[in-house]
Amino acid sequence: MWHAVDVDTWMARRTSQLGAVKETVQGIIDQVRDRGDAAVLELTEKFDKVHQEDLAVDEDAREAAYEKVDPRVTESLIEAEARISRFHELQLPRGLWLNELEPGITLGVKTTPLSRIGAYIPGGRAAYPSTALMCTVPARIAGVEEICCCSPPPIQPLTLVALDIAGVSEVYQCGGAQAIAAMAIGTESIDPVEKIVGPGNVYVTAAKMMLREYAEIDFPAGPSEIAVIADESAVPSFVAADIIAQAEHDPNAACLLIATSEKVAGAVGAEVKKQAEIAPRKEIVLKALNNSGYIVAGDLREAVAISNTVAPEHLSIQVADTLPVLSGIRNAGAIFVGPYTPVACGDYASGTNHVLPTAGYARQYSGLDVHHFCKTSSVQILSREGLESIGDTIETLATAEGLFAHAASVKVRRQEKKNGRTGL
Repeated sequence: MWHAVDVDTWMARRTSQLGAVKETVQGIIDQVRDRGDAAVLELTEKFDKVHQEDLAVDEDAREAAYEKVDPRVTESLIEAEARISRFHELQLPRGLWLNELEPGITLGVKTTPLSRIGAYIPGGRAAYPSTALMCTVPARIAGVEEICCCSPPPIQPLTLVALDIAGVSEVYQCGGAQAIAAMAIGTESIDPVEKIVGPGNVYVTAAKMMLREYAEIDFPAGPSEIAVIADESAVPSFVAADIIAQAEHDPNAACLLIATSEKVAGAVGAEVKKQAEIAPRKEIVLKALNNSGYIVAGDLREAVAISNTVAPEHLSIQVADTLPVLSGIRNAGAIFVGPYTPVACGDYASGTNHVLPTAGYARQYSGLDVHHFCKTSSVQILSREGLESIGDTIETLATAEGLFAHAASVKVRRQEKKNGRTGL
């Protein structure tokens, strides 16, 4: 169950899953493209064993969900939403900034929210109201006008309550690759979106990547994973608790300990075995631990290098001197520093986002935030004086490229000053 692994084997295991399902996912995409709602309903009955007449969750069902949720849980969701909102509001870019860099030349950037996005909220083994908040709150704060959510049926009341707290009213009961296809391509019930965000299983992740010609995505976000860098100052029970917490997500979750000695690896391993035996979701935990293990690094510098190679979704740093290790990290979805910062804080209520790139994609992607729901346009404003100051450069380069009309578009304006033309 708890065993040594090497980096190459670890990375191959994390990245080999998508290719195995592409043919199946392509078949699902083709069905949704050809038959719309009918295909989504049939695939929902096939994969989720739920028969439905339509996809949309109506207002009455959303309101009734509150009666099925413990008021204390609702209050906690409201508090979590406030903390998530507070953090993401700090990320809001300026709507427009302009800077006169030299006389007559003003440059800037205009930021505009996307108009319509889709959020995938996993279901199946458990309800994930926290993910409902994480996917939709930053979109709302960014100014997205239409937020469409899909989740496998039956959607848990907890998820519906969370979406209502987040201000989302467009919700559909469908999951898997068929839900991603419906949001990307569009069906009779679901209008196509500009971007799809949210985590999911390997089929969901593959569908997101395969449908990017229709809708952009946040990043590949598959089964959960964690890496922990630990030295002899780490508390083995704390480290093991974080490992078990990630392992309970999914049988395909993966947990990696990067220890500075065999002693640390052994102590953590003993705790992992002990805690796994009493875990409420023991069956899932044990399967996930088969995908997991430890690497012993020669020192913390090597541990950091290993972590940067792995590029984990979650990285926990549990060492005596945290700052040098934190400073050396280049690739991680989210970083949790010190013994009293369990990953669960970011999962629920510290305010940071828990929708993060997995399978090594943290090398090139950032975790979900407000910027994922915005696009930018450069702005330039030139006066006659400004155009004159760079006119020769533009005309020379345009002519060198053989784009003579480009050069002429500048020249005609410069001549206008000489000829005294002032418009119609």
